[in-house]
Amino acid sequence: MAWRGVEKGGRAGDTAASACPAQTDLERWSLVVDEGRQVWEYVDEAKKRSMPDPVSSRYHVGLSIDHFVKQTPITSVTSSLRQAITFFSAVQTRDGHWAGDYGGPMFLLPGYAIATYITKTPVPDYIKAEVIRYLTNMQNPDGGWGIHIESESTVFGAALNYCVMRIFGVPASDPRLVRVRDWLKPRRGCLGIPSWGKFWLAVLNVYSWKGVHSLFPEMVLLPEWFPLHTRRMWSYCRTVYMPMSYLFGHKFQAPEDDLIRSLREELIFEPYDQVDWPSVRSFIAKEDLYTPHTLPLKLFYKIVNLYEHVAPSWLRSRALKWCYAVLEKEDEFSNYIDIGPVNKVINMLATWLEKGPDSAEFKLHQSRLPDYLWMGRDGMKMNGTNGSQLWDTSFMVQALIESGMKDEFKDVFRKAHDFIDLTQIRKNHPEHSKYYRDETKGGWPFSTRDMGWLVADCTGEGLKGALICKKHNYTATPLSDERLFDAVNILLLMQNDTGGYATCEKTRGWHFFEWFNASEVFGEIMIDYDYVECSSSALQGLCMFSKMYPDHRRKEVDRAIKKGLDFMLSIQRPDGSWEGMWGVCFTYGTWFGLEGLIEAGLPPTHPAVQKACQFLLSKQEADGGWGETFMSCVTREYVHHPTSQVVNTAWAVLSLMKAHCSDIEAIRRGIRFLIQRQRPSGDWLQESISGVFNKNCMISYSNYKNIFPIWALGRFTEMYPEDPLLKSL
Repeated sequence: MAWRGVEKGGRAGDTAASACPAQTDLERWSLVVDEGRQVWEYVDEAKKRSMPDPVSSRYHVGLSIDHFVKQTPITSVTSSLRQAITFFSAVQTRDGHWAGDYGGPMFLLPGYAIATYITKTPVPDYIKAEVIRYLTNMQNPDGGWGIHIESESTVFGAALNYCVMRIFGVPASDPRLVRVRDWLKPRRGCLGIPSWGKFWLAVLNVYSWKGVHSLFPEMVLLPEWFPLHTRRMWSYCRTVYMPMSYLFGHKFQAPEDDLIRSLREELIFEPYDQVDWPSVRSFIAKEDLYTPHTLPLKLFYKIVNLYEHVAPSWLRSRALKWCYAVLEKEDEFSNYIDIGPVNKVINMLATWLEKGPDSAEFKLHQSRLPDYLWMGRDGMKMNGTNGSQLWDTSFMVQALIESGMKDEFKDVFRKAHDFIDLTQIRKNHPEHSKYYRDETKGGWPFSTRDMGWLVADCTGEGLKGALICKKHNYTATPLSDERLFDAVNILLLMQNDTGGYATCEKTRGWHFFEWFNASEVFGEIMIDYDYVECSSSALQGLCMFSKMYPDHRRKEVDRAIKKGLDFMLSIQRPDGSWEGMWGVCFTYGTWFGLEGLIEAGLPPTHPAVQKACQFLLSKQEADGGWGETFMSCVTREYVHHPTSQVVNTAWAVLSLMKAHCSDIEAIRRGIRFLIQRQRPSGDWLQESISGVFNKNCMISYSNYKNIFPIWALGRFTEMYPEDPLLKSL
């Protein structure tokens, strides 16, 4: 997988709209929010002037908001910071969060298109038009699409997004699709698509189930003590493979029609009924392969593929019944949003198959599809979750509190606190343990309370945001002590024996589970691992809490902090960095690492802190900035970006300031770089992609370009109040 560069990357924002012009009237797109829920509506002419969030709506589709934002000349760090906060405050939604683009993966829209096509769920023409625009903008020069918006073409991206274009009405003769077929033909068409793609094409009836390795639904019936039991999987992996297994077990396929017959001819460059399907089960195009099959996985496949011929119907029926019961509870616990867009649309298909198109459950699924659709400057895409609302808002509260202008923006604090308040999960799900879930009461999710999945780092960041607003009296309704205690309880429960923290649950499995990673395109997906981000955020939350509530469960909190600190030190790399697992990459991980160490009480003179500073200083570019490409995540080694990046620079400068780095000039150069890249409005342009998951797939965090420069500028004004840059550049 190679880096493509910003001529295509960074299209979550400002550079893409000109490539393929809007196919709808952008003035009619309205972002409607309700307790964090984000739904894009295409309103009629009469409602254009009564949109509930007109500034945010206009900004995200690329229309001018100059009329709404007062601009002042940027002549110093102080004026830069004030303009940046003024701008970003203007796009805060009325319910208190910051909406944003969380797209990037190119395998999400295909599930949406296939599921709506099979279930005959109506997709309005204006959505189809903007999806087609998005895919046109994201198409690579060679005709294909990658696994994400900045990657080179893959069969996974090319074949599945070809199906989206066809399902949404683009004829096979269209030059865009001719180019896709030209790219696919020398690669045997869609036959070399990875396993998730084989699954979707089999469901669509463009590919045969005979060409798919058994998903062995009976795995859920193994005793729970078994090392490879489904319960031990990472939550995001488990919630995808269980509904996949359900559809596989039924060998469900869409009814054959003219489009499906045509797609078979267009994507398979040999007669469909002459394909040796079993021979292509393990055939994966070289462009796609990131995690090859291991010997244990190959042996497992031999066994379960043979078992598939003799599987007792009563045992298969029992396994599928339990798979559906668990996915049904996932739907209920998450208010039919589900943990992410992949299992969302598979669950929707399973519900349609099990309950029928007229069932209340299926209609609830349909009603939650808009939660994942995001209308951006480059068209309509599917977000990687139903948003990053709580995550971004918690960071912004912390950024604001470190600025010398916090009292100027009290209303921003109040609205943000109200959002953090309503987003905290206030209950445990009924029978959660039976359905493979842990306790949730007191935690915070990545996005919204309705989604229902807490995350360790989001809980740490949400706790910090709530504590800040309470300490500084920025809200008339601070969280009660009891609710703060609930958050601390969850953080204590979620800590692993290592001292580290995973994502949604404690780690349940062992690393050898990764031998059975069948995705081919992702790394480390089988169990929930300890991460520097989750560990640092939880550690920081506990540290801040212990200062405000020194007598609450003191021994337990102190013990957790000590274990967390020891863990953070243990995973620091020899070069002084930490590897970021959810952002690009070593700059991101090192920011979390240093924030955690300093908050836990390590002095700036500690060797670990000094080593981290030296690592960052060694990566500073001649223009004063820092920049990594997403290839750092793929190769797990630092890869310099050809141009410095605003987000990477902000993380590096924040880290150096947190560590009280003695090289003040390096910090000044980073601050100057941030201001040089700032626009007169106070905004920053979207640059290369900054988020990642599972090593090989990148994801957009469009608010990072605002939050982290604001945080860096604010910290600079607080730490160096006499610095000349505060008065003049």
